[in-house]
Amino acid sequence: MKLSLTQPACLFLILSLCFDVYGQSNSTTGAQRDKAVASLDDRIRTEVASFKGKVFLFAKNLDTGETYSYNGDERVRTASTIKIAVMVEAFARVAEGKAKWSDELVLTKPARVSGSGILQEFSDGLHLTLRDGVNLMMLVSDNTATNLVLDVLTTDAVNARMESLGIKQIRILRRVGSGGESKEGKDPDNKRFGLGVATPREMVLLMEKLERGEVISPAASKEMIELMKREQVHYAIGRTLWNVPMASKYGALDRLRSSIGIIYSKKGRIAMAITCDDMPELDWSVDNPGYLLMSRLSVILVNELSH
Repeated sequence: MKLSLTQPACLFLILSLCFDVYGQSNSTTGAQRDKAVASLDDRIRTEVASFKGKVFLFAKNLDTGETYSYNGDERVRTASTIKIAVMVEAFARVAEGKAKWSDELVLTKPARVSGSGILQEFSDGLHLTLRDGVNLMMLVSDNTATNLVLDVLTTDAVNARMESLGIKQIRILRRVGSGGESKEGKDPDNKRFGLGVATPREMVLLMEKLERGEVISPAASKEMIELMKREQVHYAIGRTLWNVPMASKYGALDRLRSSIGIIYSKKGRIAMAITCDDMPELDWSVDNPGYLLMSRLSVILVNELSH
């Protein structure tokens, strides 16, 4: 028996077949995506399971939009990673004409503080420029340089800048060491955070805004990313990825290690923020368990979020 289809019927049959194939394709893609997410979660949880301490993590592939969170919306102590926010305010002041990179900073005893950096070893009266201070703050995490910069900017101005960018959780609470408390720093509930507070998700959001040229201007954003690419040490994220470019900032406290940045892998730009806190033992070596865990987690994130 010979079948004959009218033109409308043929069109309906073709469209039906197309939709069926498209639906199967979408279903397959969705299943593959779910499997990949489950695999990433399993690998992260396996690494975290044996770690003695608490872990907070958020990561995003800036090219595909894929994200992963493990306690990523919890507020955490920032340690020196809050200096990213201070850097943003310094660049904004210069862009607005309210400061110049050549503005003078003078090293004094009140600004001097122990910990990371080199300025604490220099004599009082040393003259630097604002740009010198910001570079030292970001490249070697110099605490004294940070205080000199904050004496110009103020902590409240840094927080106001974050608010203007739509950043609600990243807040600096005081100068390094003590003094210069911001409005948020005077809140009794924030005292436990020390220098600064943030969520991993918002730290990644700030890095994403910088990478996309959305902070101050495309030129200023690029300059800040380039500055972060020159951080002098990579103890944490990207530790073993020595041949992969990254823009980063790390932080360390007694029982905390933190690292934030973008790893520019061949398969995508992976932004991440990882904090390891409440570690039971003090370890100021470069092989601190928090550093080593963040290194392993960064490799997993680069591999699994780059599909």
